[in-house]
Amino acid sequence: MNIQWYPGHMTKARRMMQENIKLIDLIIELVDARAPLSSRNPDIDELGKGKARLILLNKADLASEYWNDMWEAWFRSKGYFVLRLDSRSKAGMKAVQNAIKEACREKTERDRRRGILNRPVRAMVAGIPNVGKSTFINSFAGRACTKTGDKPGVTKGAQWIRLNKQVELLDTPGILWPRFDDQEAGIRLAFLGSVNDEILNLQELAGRLGSFLQKYFRSCLEERYRTEFPEEPEERELLTKVAETRSCLTKGGEPDLGRAAVFLLDDFRSGRLGKITLEFPPEGEYDKSMDNMR
Repeated sequence: MNIQWYPGHMTKARRMMQENIKLIDLIIELVDARAPLSSRNPDIDELGKGKARLILLNKADLASEYWNDMWEAWFRSKGYFVLRLDSRSKAGMKAVQNAIKEACREKTERDRRRGILNRPVRAMVAGIPNVGKSTFINSFAGRACTKTGDKPGVTKGAQWIRLNKQVELLDTPGILWPRFDDQEAGIRLAFLGSVNDEILNLQELAGRLGSFLQKYFRSCLEERYRTEFPEEPEERELLTKVAETRSCLTKGGEPDLGRAAVFLLDDFRSGRLGKITLEFPPEGEYDKSMDNMR
């Protein structure tokens, strides 16, 4: 499976980010806690040189708590300010406000020495499609400032949002990079729903997801579908198991693998399979065994 998806509005969005970057003090980058590296846009590191950086591990409620800990420690070791977050909940927003204040402390003190007082922090909110930027902004603001949706590409243009006297946000459309050099990253993004399902072979995609889950999170599969999965099932065999347990059958009584694929993807994306992380910090850069996740 080869993943390539870069709609025209993303080229425009990147150009817009380049034009606006000089106006901002801080980049707030949302990543999906289930795939923190794959859901980062490498362009943002280049665009954001010299700016304060805050990484939000969004949808952390859907990811393994153990690997949330590992990823948070990993990003901190790289010099980022970082928080884990469920943007649908307002519970973590005070922590975000405090993190913004801490990340911009040097800028605020520099302004004070220059006699500039009470200027709000200007922060750009960035991230790939469907990572939850609009939901985060609406929760942070306490009101509906932006459109939200469960499909990529809802936010089309940049917009400034004044949250309070301390913070102004610049919302930007979700952008991917023009080409996935790492196809495994592309596959993970497709698992998450950050790539348009309409251009994908969902049966093949679900088979790949099922193989990963069987290897690392087999108990989640077995608890959800109330059946045992073999140690090393073929992708077709795995989808057949899902089809049988969800009564996905054709008129002739055969397993409907297409419907089973949709069920498996939906169950993963919604969290019904449990707390699952799709990738792990680079080998040797965390201090506990992967065996603990099983």
